[in-house]
Amino acid sequence: MTVLKTSMRSFFAHKGRMALSAVAVMLSVAFVSGTLVFTDTMGATFDKLFAATSADVTVSPKNTKGGDETPETGKPESLPASTVARVQKADGVKRAEGNVVSTSVTVVDKDNENMGSTTGAPTIAGNWTSNDRKSMDITSGHAPRGPTEMMVDADTADKHGLKLGDELRTVAVTGDIRAKITGIATFRVTNPGAAVVYFDTATAQRKLLGATGRFTQVSVSADTNVTHELLKKNVASELGAGAFKYQTQKETADASREDMSGFLDVMKYAMLGFAGIALLVGVFLIVNTFSMLVAQRTREIGLMRAIGSSRKQVNRSVLVEALMLGVLGSVLGVGAGVGLAVGLMKLMGGMGIELDTSELTVAWTTPVIGLALGIVVTVLAAWLPARRAGRVSPMAALRDAGTPADGRTGLVRAVLGVLLTGGGAAALYGAAQAEKAGDGSMLLGAGVLLTLVGFVVIGPVVAGFFVRALSLVVARPFGRVGRLSERNALRNPRRTGATGAALMVGLALVASLSVVGSSMVASATDELDKSVGADFIIQSDMGQPITPAVEKKVRASGDLETVTAYKNVKADITAPDGKKLDTELSATQPSYMKDLRRETASGDLADAYAKNAMSVGEDFAKDHRIKVGDPLTVAFEHGRTAELRVGAITKDDTAVDQGAMYVNITTVKAHVPADRMPLNSIMFGTAKDGRADAAYEALKADLKPYPQFKVRDQADFKQTLKDQVGQMLNMVYGLLALAIVVAVLGVVNTLALSVVERTREIGMMRAIGLSRRQMRRMIRLESVVIALFGALLGLGLGMSWGATAQQILALEGLGVLAVPWSTILGVFAGSALVGLIAALVPAFRAGRMNVLNAIATE
Repeated sequence: MTVLKTSMRSFFAHKGRMALSAVAVMLSVAFVSGTLVFTDTMGATFDKLFAATSADVTVSPKNTKGGDETPETGKPESLPASTVARVQKADGVKRAEGNVVSTSVTVVDKDNENMGSTTGAPTIAGNWTSNDRKSMDITSGHAPRGPTEMMVDADTADKHGLKLGDELRTVAVTGDIRAKITGIATFRVTNPGAAVVYFDTATAQRKLLGATGRFTQVSVSADTNVTHELLKKNVASELGAGAFKYQTQKETADASREDMSGFLDVMKYAMLGFAGIALLVGVFLIVNTFSMLVAQRTREIGLMRAIGSSRKQVNRSVLVEALMLGVLGSVLGVGAGVGLAVGLMKLMGGMGIELDTSELTVAWTTPVIGLALGIVVTVLAAWLPARRAGRVSPMAALRDAGTPADGRTGLVRAVLGVLLTGGGAAALYGAAQAEKAGDGSMLLGAGVLLTLVGFVVIGPVVAGFFVRALSLVVARPFGRVGRLSERNALRNPRRTGATGAALMVGLALVASLSVVGSSMVASATDELDKSVGADFIIQSDMGQPITPAVEKKVRASGDLETVTAYKNVKADITAPDGKKLDTELSATQPSYMKDLRRETASGDLADAYAKNAMSVGEDFAKDHRIKVGDPLTVAFEHGRTAELRVGAITKDDTAVDQGAMYVNITTVKAHVPADRMPLNSIMFGTAKDGRADAAYEALKADLKPYPQFKVRDQADFKQTLKDQVGQMLNMVYGLLALAIVVAVLGVVNTLALSVVERTREIGMMRAIGLSRRQMRRMIRLESVVIALFGALLGLGLGMSWGATAQQILALEGLGVLAVPWSTILGVFAGSALVGLIAALVPAFRAGRMNVLNAIATE
């Protein structure tokens, strides 16, 4: 009880000093809790949608693909309409209804604006059925009754300002559907962002499937007292197991959830990873806070020991303070996390993924995880300072208060830091020299971990050297004030090292990702310059296959010398070693050899375009002992089995089409029925001499009615790559900003506690003539030097990580190392600004001190 009272008295006596540490704990826990609430809410929203839209039992073709994956033919798998009548005969069936559902469509308005989401949510087209009435209500107009009528969901109508009577054009594989909106239907549950349009059944069959008398699935409703499992069994008995797939409502919802789980898991664990980084940075802040508080209370602790307190009691007293800090910060963090989740939902709404805040999902595990994480991390971070406090001797009561307890950095720290850093450097070197990307990635992970820990350990050892070097440029030009700031930074290397390490972690990640991102762009640009001979590339950014209408327009362009189609054809290959491999062939025309220049390890690529021939990649050939002239047994999906001769083996030292297996489109057509031929996934065009500009403008004009497809010349393509990488990096930098904010709080806290620790010293300096302005400048210079010290360590470490990662990427064809010096120098300069900002409050407090009161402080 005495320990608890002492701890509480000390905690509230230093509540101002604890505040920033509590904020650091709060921010870290808030990010973890917010991530969990946000992803749980998103998961629950999709679960409700899937449950509401799934029939009691769904019958679909056996080879139907899951999720929103667009089939290569552009038309979904279907089954004969007669299946509906057969299902209706099964015992326990209340109603069987044929559905048409397609995600291979794009809906555009009169201004040629795409109605669909650009964030990955699909555009879904189909026929209006009784099953849809389970999850939607027609709130305006009526369902479509003919080929010129359609219905849209209310969310899409609101987002794009659509109303009854507006005409929309739906682009499908079989052609365009022009129809006026005659109805608007509203979801009873939250629609996370899909655009949904409905047609009458005959139009949906003819335009979406290309055939009448076909459906993509049959929705089955159960009679009263018939379970879904029994209904599924009865329907399967009626139809047989051969050509159909049967799923209960739960199985359909689970399958849809599984399709979404990859996206949700990536988002969840990526955000938790950044929360972990912020938490790691917060550890440095907490360690520093308690180390300095223990140092400032040396005399007080010595008196406690002198009057009978044991080491365990002193140790426990500090840990109880940490426990109180952890509880306070964690409770605030869990609450802030809910607010953060709401903010993320609003942000996602602006990006096209709609989530309703009224459906906010806070699982019981979220506050438990948040509280446990914050409390455990805080107590563990305070453990070393607590041990140090327990070692304080009763003789310390005779010393002045505020005597630093850290002492000189020990030899053990130096040796351990060198060993860890050396081991990490060796791992990074091994990763750079690896021959396989998988081996290199494992060594890279080990190298990153070891060098990071090594730099944290060795930071106080090298602090003196770096602080002196930086002070020569930053502090000493300000004369004696600058020298005083340098000495203050050097006074306690352990404190300076820990404060710099907090900034180091975040900036190391910024630097490494900048190097990797710049290298990816530079490598891809270099590869395009060396390999791509085509003038134009036509494709959909959403992965949709090129429709026949678009292909026809491209081929009709009079300014193009050649047009090359590129199809992805799925097939099973039986290699000479007997292994059967599920793979994908790149079916192109011989002109592709000029569109993309590929070097061969053996053979002539032209021979791979001969009748019943193909090429394989160098690694594939080595793995399966394949050589030019060997026959391969190829079973085409939806087609016949053929024996194709290996005409060439291509080198795998390129990032474009690495490992691709080329085959002539005519060979594929000979073995795959016309109605099962995949559509083009991408097309290439080469302009006639002197007609490049005219061809470019003509193609863009011709494809303007199809906004889902982009025409890019090589300059456009390079810019697109740069923009995509830039967007990814900006998102990562935004998430890393939390770690930087926590690190800034660490600098503020260190300086604030340092000012308190040096109260008497500051009073003496003021008494002998140091002005308030000079005092503030001294604190600011000290802060800038510490911030730049952390930046130097972080940027140097991060560039070494990034350079190593690039060497691993070089194995995948990305062989150009590019260091974004403008970003690196900008971050370094920004660190100085961070130091200035962090010093504002401590410098103001130091300058405002009463001289006599400061001198009288014990």
